[in-house]
Parts: sequence; C-alpha cells; structure tokens
Amino acid sequence: MRIGVDVGGTNTDAVLMQENKVLASHKAPTTENVSDGIVSAINAVLSGSGVAAAQIQHVMIGTTHFTNAFVERKGLLSVGIIRIALPSSRGVLPLTDWPVDLSRTVGKHHFLIKGGYQYDGRIADELDEVAVANAAKEIRRKGLKTVAITGLFSPVNSAMEYRALEIVQNELPDASITLSSNIGRVGILERENAAVMNASLADLSRTVVQSFHDALRKLKIDAPFYVSQNDGTLMSSAYVEKYPVLTFASGPTNSMRGAAYLSGLKNALIADIGGTTTDIGVLVNGFPRESSITVDIGGVRTNFRMPDVLSLGLGGGSLVETRAGRTMVGPTSIGYRLLKEAMVFGGQTMCATDLAVAGGYSDIGDKNLVSKLPRELVSQGIKRIHEIVTEGVDRMKTSFEPVPLVLVGGGSVLIRDDIPGTSETIIPDNAGVANAIGASIAQVSGETDRVFAYDAMGREASLQTAKDEAKARAVDAGADPTTIEVLDIEEVPLAYMPGGAVRIRVKVAGELAATR
Repeated sequence: MRIGVDVGGTNTDAVLMQENKVLASHKAPTTENVSDGIVSAINAVLSGSGVAAAQIQHVMIGTTHFTNAFVERKGLLSVGIIRIALPSSRGVLPLTDWPVDLSRTVGKHHFLIKGGYQYDGRIADELDEVAVANAAKEIRRKGLKTVAITGLFSPVNSAMEYRALEIVQNELPDASITLSSNIGRVGILERENAAVMNASLADLSRTVVQSFHDALRKLKIDAPFYVSQNDGTLMSSAYVEKYPVLTFASGPTNSMRGAAYLSGLKNALIADIGGTTTDIGVLVNGFPRESSITVDIGGVRTNFRMPDVLSLGLGGGSLVETRAGRTMVGPTSIGYRLLKEAMVFGGQTMCATDLAVAGGYSDIGDKNLVSKLPRELVSQGIKRIHEIVTEGVDRMKTSFEPVPLVLVGGGSVLIRDDIPGTSETIIPDNAGVANAIGASIAQVSGETDRVFAYDAMGREASLQTAKDEAKARAVDAGADPTTIEVLDIEEVPLAYMPGGAVRIRVKVAGELAATR
C-alpha cells in the first residue's frame, strides 16, 4: 500500500495504490497552504477506499514549494559563496548573470579562493586553506546561515570541496553547506548557480520537510515519505532536505512516468494538460528525456539534471478571447478558480473548458450554460487548442516518423481530434491523476557525470568506476542495492584534450529499500 500525491499550481492530486492497482484517487483545487491540501487529499483517498492509515507503507510527494519560492523570490536566504578556482575564473564573479532582484535577495557575499583541479582530476592549484578559514570567519561575522562551495572541475575530483567543507564547519558548525559536486555537472558557472540556489532554500527545505512529517503524523501514517525529483525518481526526506533544488521539475516528470505506467508505453510523446499549462515531454525507455543544454530557472542558468519539457500556456482554465477577428486561447488562465469562474460552473469567464463542453465532446459542469455560445467562436477556439498542441508536438519531435501521443492531466478532455505527426492519441484510464500515479510508482536513482582519462585507466575500468559511483549515490538516496539497474550510459570523447579524455555519464535506478 502506498500513496502518491502531486501538488500542482491548479490541483492537488492523490492516489492510493496497492501494488499496481489504483484503489482510490482524488483531485481538488490546490489550497493556499499547500500542506493543508496534502492532508485533505490523503484523507480523501483513505476514507474513499476504507483503507486504514496503518496499512500505508510509503508516501510519495511531488511538490512545487521550492520552485515557486525561487521563482517568486520568497523565503530565500542570503548565501555565503565560496569559489575554489583562482587564478582561473577571476573575470566572471559569482551571480554575474543573475536577475538584479534575485542577486540582491541572495546577496553578493562571495569569496574567491585559490585551488581547483584540471579536467582529468590532477591538481591545478593547491587549496588555500587559510583563505577558506578567513572566508568562513567573515561569513560568520555577517550572520549568514548557509554556504555554497564550488570547486574547479569538482565533479571529476571533489576532494577540495570536502576539505573546504571541513574547514567551514569548524567555524560554522550549525551552517547548512551545499557542495556543487553533489548537484551539478561539469561547467563551473552553471554548477555554482545550482549550488547557490540550493543553499538559498536551506531554511525552507527544513520547514517543508517538517510540515510533511507533521501532516503524516496528523493522519496517523507511520510510514517513510519520499519526494519526487526532476528525473522522475525519488529522494528520501533527509535527502530532499539537503538538496531541495532537485525537485524543481518534479511535476512534469511525475506525469510522464505516470503516463508510461498507464499506457504501457516506454517510448512516446506525453502531453500533460493541466488547468494552466500543457507540458510536453518525451519518454525514452520509460523515463523522461533529459535536457542536454543549460536550463533557465527563474532567470538563472543551471546544469543539473532536468527533463526536456516544453511548457505551453494552454490548460482547462485558459482564457478565450477574440482579438483582431481571431479567437485566442491562453496563455492567461483562471487556474484553481476554474470551478468558480468558468461559464459551465456558473461563472462569467469563458475558458478552454467551456469550448470543449460547448463543442459536445466533454461533459463537465452544466452544458446548458454554454449552449448559446456562437458556433463560429467555439469552432475557431477548438481549432486553436489543437493547433497549440500540434505546434508543441512538432517542436519536441526529433524525427519525422509518427509516434504515439499520450494525453494525461485533467485538461486532456480538451483534445478531440488526432494530432498531426502522431501515430495515435491515447487517453488512458486515470489520466487525470497520472502525476500522482507517477509519484507513487517512482524508483530511486543515482547519477555520475565526469571526465576520465582512458589512457591512464582504460575504458572498462573507467566505465565500471562510473557505474559504481552512480550506484552508490542511488543507495545513499534510498535505493535497494539488489534492484539497481543501469538505465543509460553516455560516452563523449573530448577533442583536443590529452590522455584520451572522455566524459562519461551513467544513470541508474532501483526500487525503494524496504527498511527505509
């Protein structure tokens, strides 16, 4: 028995699963206090199924807490930023490309320290430990409670970051400290950004994790809970408290994993149509295709693992307006106010859901309330809805070959016709709560991404080392080591670098460990 919950901008969804069977599901508007919505959703599926709280073994939660906090600049801490890279990188200071309001919130408390490694893990410059200690003292003097440490090529060799961690802890034993090598990939500026983002969320992560613990205690559920992360897998509550930034794209990935489960497909296009947006992604071997470029979050470039998702301003609550003789749908939405403001629910605002009901292919609310809408307006609006999805599908495809399209989310009722470029359109049972199902079935993953010198180690030894590192990280995050499987291996030779330099990325995943 396990419960999956996904908190979206419009709805909070919950499902109760017994092995691979959905026993109960619940969808309700997201509350202003997100934790209250989670309690309400879990209560609904328990009472609807007659299952006792004591029978629940795992709870999986997908949350927008941390994404919203960063995008809205709320609840962020000022960060002490230590970069171990001198004499390199002096010309580009930390937070250089951050939006002014965000850098002002986080604060430009940065310290450039001598040290770092070369691409193959050899020392470029010895760590200046005295400078690290002095930086820690200054951070303490400023009253900062969180620190981000970034080293040159630390994903290849993290020893200097860990040594700096020890020094900082001596001066600041109660500080929350983020090491960039535990979050980002090769590429110091984007990795540093990710570490600073994570550090700024330190207080909020503790508060959110504690509120989840309190919610489960209130529900009398004595079971561990996990939080879904960007690649569609899970983190333990202790892990998410350390690395909240890894949850930023958990919503779309939950939906894609749920779509894979409900449709039985491993490779397909997924369109998750909610109340506000449509997120289109690609399933590859049952997991979301990852973005291969830097990802912008709240105006900040990062390079930690994120799904390749295209977000469009189309949802069930998208406003319908006529401009210059054309019927436009979105991107503005009434969101969680849909049940009050949409015409089919007695409101005065025309939205995409009203068009689907007026068009006769969706049965939501009272169809008589939209029966007098002009036929031409309804026809043009429905056509525009399908055009938006068609454009998104075309942008996400990497081949002209038609592929299956799986529609999930409460807004999947907006689509009536086949979408060009797809072989078939599938709306599986329980599509409306695919995101919560995706959270409930998620596995635990681990990843390594660094440069190896084949001339020194050899290809086989390098690959095995990378696999072992990825598996160790999965176990640390809560995976059962006996179930871990390698999902993906990527080798990229680095031209013009000596020693047979090759960048290796390995991703693994396994089932939750029963004892955790």
